[in-house]
This record gives sequence, C-alpha cells and structure tokens, in this order.
Amino acid sequence: MHFPRSSGVLLHPTSLPGRFGVGDLGAEAHRFIDFLVQSGQQWWQVLPLGPTGYGNSPYACYSSMAGHPLLISLERLQERGLLQDEDFANVPDFPSDRADYDRAYAFKLPLLRKAYEAFKHQASDDEKKAFDQFCESKAFWLDDYALFMAIKDEQKGASWYRWNPELAIREPGAIAQCRDRLSDEILYQKYLQFEFFWQWADIKRHTNDRGISIIGDIPIYVAHDSADVWANPENFKLDRETGEPELMAGVPPDYFSETGQLWGNPVYDWDYLQKSNFKWWIQRFEAMLDLVNYIRIDHFRGFEAYWAVPHGEETAINGEWIEAPGTEFFETLRQDLGNLPILAEDLGTITPEVEELRDTFGFPGMKILQFAFGSDPGNPYLPFNYSTNFVVYTGTHDNDTTIGWYESLSEHEKENLLHYLGCVSPEGIHWDMIRLALGSVAALCILPLQDLMGLGTEARMNVPSQADHNWAWRYRPEMLHNGIRDRLQSLTKTFGRAPADWS
Repeated sequence: MHFPRSSGVLLHPTSLPGRFGVGDLGAEAHRFIDFLVQSGQQWWQVLPLGPTGYGNSPYACYSSMAGHPLLISLERLQERGLLQDEDFANVPDFPSDRADYDRAYAFKLPLLRKAYEAFKHQASDDEKKAFDQFCESKAFWLDDYALFMAIKDEQKGASWYRWNPELAIREPGAIAQCRDRLSDEILYQKYLQFEFFWQWADIKRHTNDRGISIIGDIPIYVAHDSADVWANPENFKLDRETGEPELMAGVPPDYFSETGQLWGNPVYDWDYLQKSNFKWWIQRFEAMLDLVNYIRIDHFRGFEAYWAVPHGEETAINGEWIEAPGTEFFETLRQDLGNLPILAEDLGTITPEVEELRDTFGFPGMKILQFAFGSDPGNPYLPFNYSTNFVVYTGTHDNDTTIGWYESLSEHEKENLLHYLGCVSPEGIHWDMIRLALGSVAALCILPLQDLMGLGTEARMNVPSQADHNWAWRYRPEMLHNGIRDRLQSLTKTFGRAPADWS
C-alpha cells in the first residue's frame, strides 16, 4: 500500500495528560487531535491498545483483541450519569508527568465497578440493546476473554498455566461451572470492553472526520499468559500437559547482544494455522481494523522465518530459524480484506527473503534516523538511500528521544552528525532531525511527540529488555503549546506533507 506524502505523530494514549494517574480517552485526547489537525498532520500512531499485564507493556497483553480498561475515561462515564460528582471528591495526588499504573488501578477500578452497577440498573432500552449487540458481534473473542479475566481475578492474578489442571486445559465441566459461578464477573468484564470500544469508537470517528487516520500496532506474538493462548492452544507450540511453550520466541545473537533476546512467548504452530486457513489471524486483523485504519506489524520478519528456542533455555543462543508461510498468509488475508493497510516493522537483520515478502505485497518498511549515523554513506537509514515506500521516524518507542540519543553519542559521532546536518552547534538538534525526516523522500513521516517537545532521556517510553520503569512517560497539558504547533505546521507545509486542501 502506497501512502500520499504526509506526516503524523506517535503518541500512546497512556501518555496523555489527565488527573487519574494515566492518560485516557477523555478531553485531552480530543485536544491532541485538535493539535494534529491544526499542525497539518494526517496520522496518529498508537501502540497496542490491549489490557496490559506485569510491567504494563502494551506488547504483553492479556488479549490481542480486547481494549485496556485503564483507558476508559471516568469523566465520560460521569457525563452519562454513571458516576457522580462525589465519586471524584478524593482523587489522589497523581504525578503529572508519569503514569502511576498501580495507584491508577486502585482508584479507577472501584469506580468502573460502580459505573457497571449503575449501568445494570439505569441503562435505557437502547443502551441495553447496544450492549447486547456488542457482546454478540465480539463473541468470537469476548466470551473467552471475559471468562479468562474472571477466572484470573478469582485465582488472584495467577497465570492460566498455574491454575487447576481442569481449568488450564478447559475441561468442559469445570468451564461450565465457572461460567455459572462467575456470571456477574464475566458480565462486568464484557461491560468494561463495551465502554472501552464505545469511547474509542468516538475517538476514531472524531479523528477520521477531521482527516486524521490512526495507525495501530500488532505485535506478531501474543503473551503466554493471555486469553489468546489459553482459549486457542492449538495455534501455538505448547506442551499440552504443562501449558509451557515447547518453543519460545526471540532473536539470535547479533551486534547488539551476544546472547540474543529471549522473549519467552510461545511461537505459532503454523502447520495448524495453515490447515485452518489462518482463521485466528484473520479474525485478529479484522478485530484490529475495528479500532484503527492502518496496522503496523511488529517483528514483521517473523512471517518469513522466526527464531525458535527450546523451552528451558535461558538465552536465545541455542535456537534455529524456521520458515513461516508468510506469502500464503498475506495472500489469504488479501482475499479476505482486499487492500492490506499494513506497515512492516522491518528493523534489525533483514534478509533478502524478508524484503521480498514485504515488497511482494507493497508494504512500506521503516527507516529510523537514529540508526543512520556512525557507519558509511551506504548506511540504509541515511535519507539519500531511501525510496518513497517507507515510513521515516526520528526514533520509535524503543529508542531514546532524539536529545537523549544525541547526548549519548561520542564527541566524534556528534561532530559527524552536525557536519551531516550542516549545523555549527547542537542547539535545537531535535528540530534539525525533524527537518531531516520531513524533508526525506519517504512518503510517510512519523514523529514522536517527545521529539517535538525537545525532551531528554527522562521522556523515553521504553528500554528494550528492561523489565521495570517503562511505558510511564506523560506530558503535562501546557507542554503541547502553540509554538510547537506553529513550527510543525510550517515545516509540514514547507516539505509538502500537508493535506492537499489545507492552508
């Protein structure tokens, strides 16, 4: 899929301002959309929107198709009469520049439960009908997810493969008893999804109506402790007795890591998925396209071949590459969806076979400016080596901010960068890199909001392989000011990325 020359901003909703400990889908989300429109942007890129587990990583969710209840705006619930003024009388003093997930859960979940009770007793006939229709339309994943979360809560958060064996393997009698015993909790979990999807649909409608498209994110793998794996074990390489992965996902040793990266997710049983005509994967894409307009596939190279490590290994060294049926999958997906609105995260060590898979289907790849310096003029991330069918970033959620990255360079690397940029001082280095990205031939340019704000390492979203202290950055309302808007607007127009009918 080829994009018109355009640009946008990368910002996960948890990073939005707000008074309840974590960003949500309320007024500040609409204010951010206004900023995009006023600065001539046409894209909003978000990270996965699912319910996160330990570590709060959006790339390790309890479901690949559900939404995160923490993103539900309490104020939107109040507008509908499901919460009252007195419910907000004792809001904790949350930090304004960091997400405080634990305290946000402690404050928000009782109020979400209260809204659920109010909905049960005061919802109109139309609202009840809308809820029933939602549950029916999403039943292919919602029924399993709601049951999974209800059991997990009863089991005090234990992973499903640590549950009693009859529940772990979904013995029909035990599951029927759970559905009966936990019926209200299951309904509550469905209600949370109903509210999330209702609020997100409003955000998406408002965004699209104003000429902004949303880019979402599909991690190729799902969390081991997820409704996806528990409800569909046949899709994965699992030990059927213990529930543990027979083969774990990761990447082999490379320049960046002598032992590779061992992610621990179970890899797919692609033979079974092929025999089922990729039904689960197609449902996953269809569910995702209810939420977003375009999809970025994280670790795209895993559709051509994936690194599989036997269970019990402590590093990724002793793995092997196994071919995946990527061509057959995307052909099947195209038959179902037509044009495939997909971006390929093709970073790292990419083989000609991966490039061929990407290019066969016309998927734009990614270029990261922070990777461009430090080698020679043949570096594929240098802008003069791009072709148009790419998305250029100054950095991604896994990179340091541009200022933090610059400050970490050696003096020699800094001198080379300033020479390339034609700068005499590093002052405003983030805007120089933004200009470089916007001025490149790549059809689409996406800029992290942290770089537009000129923030340092303290605003970094994620440090890969670090378990704690990630995914917490938030901005304060006053930081999204007219000076940034006007400068971005000017550069967007200068480099031909503004909407054709925009002035």
